[in-house]
Amino acid sequence: MFRDGTSVLFHDTGEKRQHRAPYLVDNVDSKLVLTDQDEVIETVDFWERADYFDHQTSTGKNMQILIGNRPQRFDVTGSWYCHFWDTPGGGCKYCPIGAQGGEKKKKGEVLLTDPKEIVEVLAEGIKQRGRFANILITTGSILSGKQLLDDELNYHIELLKEIGKLFKTDRFPSQLIGTAYNREQLERLYNETGLMSYTADIEVLNETAFNRLCPGKAKFIGYQEWKKRLKIAAEIFGRGRVDTGLVTGTEIGNGIGFRTEDAAFAAVSEEAEELAEAGVSVAATIWQPSDIAILKNAKNPSLEYMIRISREFERLRLKYNLAVDFDDYRRCGNHPNTDLARLR
Repeated sequence: MFRDGTSVLFHDTGEKRQHRAPYLVDNVDSKLVLTDQDEVIETVDFWERADYFDHQTSTGKNMQILIGNRPQRFDVTGSWYCHFWDTPGGGCKYCPIGAQGGEKKKKGEVLLTDPKEIVEVLAEGIKQRGRFANILITTGSILSGKQLLDDELNYHIELLKEIGKLFKTDRFPSQLIGTAYNREQLERLYNETGLMSYTADIEVLNETAFNRLCPGKAKFIGYQEWKKRLKIAAEIFGRGRVDTGLVTGTEIGNGIGFRTEDAAFAAVSEEAEELAEAGVSVAATIWQPSDIAILKNAKNPSLEYMIRISREFERLRLKYNLAVDFDDYRRCGNHPNTDLARLR
C-alpha cells in the first residue's frame, strides 16, 4: 500500500515472466520502501490481516478460505471455474485462471459456495469497524439455464439477497463482476437485490481481437451484443455505476490484433469513448503473458503504450463525469487508469 491508500496487487504463482521484476520492497533506514534498482520510489506498507481470518465457520471451515480481501474490500468468489472452457478452444487465450480449469473440475471447484456460508463470514468481517467499504462478488461464467446465463444470474440474486439481510438500507456498497446479461436479466438483478454497481468484462475493445482472443464470449454473446448490454446496464444501474474490464495490451500483435501501438491506441480510445458517452467506464489491467495460458509465447506492448492508454481512459472518465469509486485505487488497486482517480 502507498501512503495515499493505493493498493498494489501481485501474485507469486511461480510462473515464468518475460520481463524483469524491477521493483523491490526493502527496509531502508527502518522504513519499508519501494525501490527500483536501489532508487527509493515511495514509502509503502503491507495491508493488515483481516480479523475474521482467524475465525472458523459453524461447519469448521477457515473463513479466510471462503472470502479473501483487499485493504477495503471483501472478495467473494462463488466459484473459480469458467464454463466457456467446457467447449474445446472456447476459453479466453490470455487467461491463466481458465487454463487451470481441468484441475479445478477434478477438485470439485465447479461447485458453487452456499450463500448462507458466505454471509456467515461477511457478518463476522463487517464487525471490524472502519476496515471494509465494499463487497465484490463474482463467479466464473455459467452458461446454463432457461435462458443463457440464468443459472449464474439466479445464484448471484440468491447470494445478494442473503447479503442484503446484513444491512438496514435497500442498497449496500457492492460490485458484481458477472457475464453480460440481457435487459430482462439486468432488470431482475437491479430490482430484486441491493446491488449498487455492475461489471461485465469485455476484455478487449476491438471486435476482431475479441473474436480471436475470447472465442467463447464471441460465440455465445458476441462483441456488439456485449457492448449493447453494457449500455443497457448503465441505463438501469445509472451512469458511473457500470464498468467493463480490459486486459490491456492483448489488442496488439501476436496474430490477435493491431500491428502498431498507434493504430491500437486510436481504435481503442474511440471505442472507450463510445462506452463512456453511454455511461460505462473501463477498468484496465496490465496484460502479462503467462506460461500457462494459451498465449504463453506472446509479447506484451511497451510501458509507454500502457501509460498512454491509461491516461486516455482517465481523460474520458473525467470528460463524461463518471464515478468509479466502486473499482478505484482503494477498492481494487489493480487498474492503472482508475487508480488515477486518487489525483482528482
